[in-house]
Amino acid sequence: ACTGGDDSLCLSLRTQSLHGPSPVTTFGPKACMLQNPHAVMHIQDPASQRLTWNKPPKSVLVIKKIRDASLLQPFKELCIFLTEVKNMIVYVEKKVLEDPAISDDENFGAITKKFCTFREDLDDISNRVDFIICLGGDGTLLYASSLFQESVPPVMAFHLGSLGFLTPFKFDTYQSQVTQIIEGNAAIVLRSRLKVRVLKENWEKKARVDEKGIILTNGDIESSRKALQYQVLNEVVVDRGPSSYLSNVDLFLDGHLITTVQGDGVIVSTPTGSTAYAVAAGASMIHPNVPAIMITPICPHSLSFRPIVVPAGVELKIMLSCDARNTAWVSFDGRKRQEICHGDSITITTSCFPVPSICFRDPVNDWFESLAQCLHWNVRKKQNYLSSEDEEF
Repeated sequence: ACTGGDDSLCLSLRTQSLHGPSPVTTFGPKACMLQNPHAVMHIQDPASQRLTWNKPPKSVLVIKKIRDASLLQPFKELCIFLTEVKNMIVYVEKKVLEDPAISDDENFGAITKKFCTFREDLDDISNRVDFIICLGGDGTLLYASSLFQESVPPVMAFHLGSLGFLTPFKFDTYQSQVTQIIEGNAAIVLRSRLKVRVLKENWEKKARVDEKGIILTNGDIESSRKALQYQVLNEVVVDRGPSSYLSNVDLFLDGHLITTVQGDGVIVSTPTGSTAYAVAAGASMIHPNVPAIMITPICPHSLSFRPIVVPAGVELKIMLSCDARNTAWVSFDGRKRQEICHGDSITITTSCFPVPSICFRDPVNDWFESLAQCLHWNVRKKQNYLSSEDEEF
């Protein structure tokens, strides 16, 4: 198990545990999970996980869905409440404040001057934010997760978007709900993430030059490797991209080739992601507390290739098959899309850094409520009751 942020340490201490690496249970600078003294064998019941604060929270990151005019008023109300009533330090993305509907509002301008701003991929706020509030849909929470590549502060998500499977809170009573969170009175669900490492093979032709700068040869082809790393909350998708040919990729588990995927592609998802793209491709839905990784083929050219669930502790590796007719493309929670060529590899393990998602009630009730409200799970007209007289005919 790995409990720190050092990637080399995480790699060296990786075990074959079915549950995957032990999640880091400190979230941001001040939040942590309240330990249950009644836990058996130091394995805490996921349903009993609750948020607690080492120190009172003082800073909050507010993530607003971009280009959605309907969120302007809730955003302003929330920020005024946090700054004026709760005396919180509010972090907001600079591009949010560049919206003319916000920048041209003179009444709100006095509030925005108190904000701390940042830009994605340029400013590191990982040690400054105590908790996060999301205004939008599921995509807003996915975006918030992408901002933190290691420990993630607790996330409170308000349902103001399209779907809202991951956003259990209604905005109508935001003041009392935010107050409860600040006081540390909340259940949390640890949504596991995937740590994805993309190793790309770069080939360069370098000419040989003498001391006077005269080219001696056209040059030899030299290879170098470039590694990229991502934290993924929903899924990693490998597909055929713009090509008309079948995707043809090899899938390895703990170093062993288990199958070759021939079809439109393959989805590797977390339990949280099992209710996203994976369920549309025919996968089962997995509760986020279940330690597992879901592998789902996309339109496989084989009737027997069904979605499978593997333990969270395994290491998956995806490579382009040597006889593949074309390259593949990979995306991470629908972002950072890039081409995968021969010699490149994608390594996927369960991350040490989950997303602590704050529950409205508890992890079980919230999940089934989302299934019913968002996906209309098992909605059917009930069969009519038969009386004893009807049964005789």
